[in-house]
Amino acid sequence: MHKLRTVLIVDDDALLPASLHSVLTTAGYRTLTTGDPDAAYRLLAAELVTAVLLDVRLPTMSGLALYLAIVRRWPHLVGRIALMSGDADARDVQAWVHRNPCTVLRKPFTFQQVSDWLESAVRAAEPTASAG
Repeated sequence: MHKLRTVLIVDDDALLPASLHSVLTTAGYRTLTTGDPDAAYRLLAAELVTAVLLDVRLPTMSGLALYLAIVRRWPHLVGRIALMSGDADARDVQAWVHRNPCTVLRKPFTFQQVSDWLESAVRAAEPTASAG
């Protein structure tokens, strides 16, 4: 039986998570959305999440700091968190990504870019079938 893949979307802009929810549920994903970093952390503690789409600029905490907190507590999510940013070329973001390599989806991105990244992240998360 195929497990339903769950994506946590953390973005304080209401339009982007709603659009991603619509597209991703059509593609067979379950989505959880929040714009609050504390709520995101609580959702991760309560739910089995396959991948995370994380905005860099959040109102109460940097998405970069939240990324580090997430991978510290849930190291299996390394490689399954994509940062979303409208200012991916900002010096602070570039320096952070250089120290903490991860996928950056540059806003505005296409739903195809998100879908391609998710499929790659899901494949990486699934146990390897034996070549036997």
